[in-house]
Amino acid sequence: MREITLFGEDNAHQQIISALTQRLAAENGIHARLEWRSAVRGHGMVVHRLRAYLQEMSRHTITLPDLIIVATDANCHGLNHRIREINAATATAPSLPIITAIPDPHIERWLLLDGAAFRQALGRGCQAPQQKCDRDIYKQRLIDAVLAAGITPTQGGIEYAPDIVQEVDLDRAKRADHSLQLFLDNLANQFRQWSQHPAP
Repeated sequence: MREITLFGEDNAHQQIISALTQRLAAENGIHARLEWRSAVRGHGMVVHRLRAYLQEMSRHTITLPDLIIVATDANCHGLNHRIREINAATATAPSLPIITAIPDPHIERWLLLDGAAFRQALGRGCQAPQQKCDRDIYKQRLIDAVLAAGITPTQGGIEYAPDIVQEVDLDRAKRADHSLQLFLDNLANQFRQWSQHPAP
């Protein structure tokens, strides 16, 4: 069993990143346990709790996981800026894999990339949105797409993330979004390494 520790901004990160991670793990024959250490109060809290967690690790007060995943939206700062921020926050981390999931600009967009998957999961497709900084655009597009399928969302549509993710054509979605491609390729590479060297 591989232990994966995750940090994210909110419930949307928790639902979507968990679903993507579990899907890739299953596809690579990896048994993984996911432990979320933060999924509230945005980017600042992600960095704060990540640093505190790494300090605990350096003091040997917690058991090292096999992998850390850090999820935070690029917002209007850009993908490369966020990657540099996370790299700076983890510069003194113990030697273990750390993968970033940095939706550009916001994670709700990832759920809207594959209209066919949306149709399979909810009964009606959606159009892939253009990239814009305004987060509310993607939140509203997700709500509108769920409503158009004849369903009233209770959590802004995020509650259907596991169903949508299971149907997504990942290759097509990666071609449509560079930030998603980076996350999925890095995660798949890590899982392939584990497949070649199974956990004891």
